[in-house]
Amino acid sequence: MGELSGLANRFDCFIFDLDGVVYRGSRPLPHAIETLKLLHAHGREVYFLTNNSGHTRQQYAEKLCRMGFTAEPEQFITSAWVTGLYLQEHLPNARVFVVGEPGLKQELEGFGFELAEEPDQCLPDAVVVGIDRQFSYQRLAQAQSAILRGARFIATNTDATYPAEDRLMPGAGAIVSAIATATGKSPVVLGKPNPAILTTFLSHHPVLMERTLLVGDRLDTDIALANLLHIPSALVLTGVAQKTDLENAPIEHLPNWVLNDLSGLLTDGVDSLLIHALPNRV
Repeated sequence: MGELSGLANRFDCFIFDLDGVVYRGSRPLPHAIETLKLLHAHGREVYFLTNNSGHTRQQYAEKLCRMGFTAEPEQFITSAWVTGLYLQEHLPNARVFVVGEPGLKQELEGFGFELAEEPDQCLPDAVVVGIDRQFSYQRLAQAQSAILRGARFIATNTDATYPAEDRLMPGAGAIVSAIATATGKSPVVLGKPNPAILTTFLSHHPVLMERTLLVGDRLDTDIALANLLHIPSALVLTGVAQKTDLENAPIEHLPNWVLNDLSGLLTDGVDSLLIHALPNRV
C-alpha cells in the first residue's frame, strides 16, 4: 500500500470532531467514512473529540460502527466523559442533578456518581447541564433552585447550535444560557475550547503536537482549541462554519487549512488552501 497523498501524509495523528465533520444526525457526510478507513489502513492514529454530551463513548463507537467505521470507546473524547473526570477530581462523592440526556447520565453513573432525581427534596452538590431535547420549564426551575441554594453550576459545553441532517438545531448553549439567566450565575464550562477537554486525554495518549491535525467545523470551539494548544487545524465546510465566516473571524479562530469535506485531506492541491493571511489583515 502506497503512502497517503496531500495533507494526510504530513500527520501521524488525527483528531476529528463528529457532528458536522463525520456525520450530520444519522447520515454520514460525503467521503467521511472512506477517509477514516484510509487513514486507519495507513496506520494513522484516529481519535474523535465532541462537545455533544448526548451519548456515552460506547454509544458513539457503536454509531460509527453502524456507519461502517470500526472504532473503540477509548478513541472518543466527549464533554460528558470529561465532566465525569472533572467531578471525580473536584467533587469525588457528589450527588449530581443532570439537565441532559440519558447518555450523559449513564456516563456520570459510570464514574460512580449518584444522580439526584428530585433536587428540591435533597440539595445536590452540582447541577450538570448538557444537550437536553426534553428540556422543560420544570427542569429549568429545578436547576435554578439548586444553583441558588449553593449547588455548583457545570456546563458540558456552550455550543449555541449543532448540525442535524438538514438544518442547525439549538445546542446545549441555549439551555445553559437559560439557566444562567434564571440564576445570574456563570457555569464552569468543560467542553471545547477549554483545553482541559483534550489535555487530560493527551496526558494518557502522548502524541507529537506538530504531527497531529485537529479537524472541526466550528471556529469558536474546534479551531480555537487547536490554536490554544498550538495544534495544526483544518476547518471543514460540512457543518456550522462557512467560508464567509473566516472574513471577520478573530485571528485566534483561524484554521491552517479550509476543506470542503474530509476528502480534502487526501488531495495533492491542498497547499493552495493554506491560510497564511487573509485580505485586509495586518
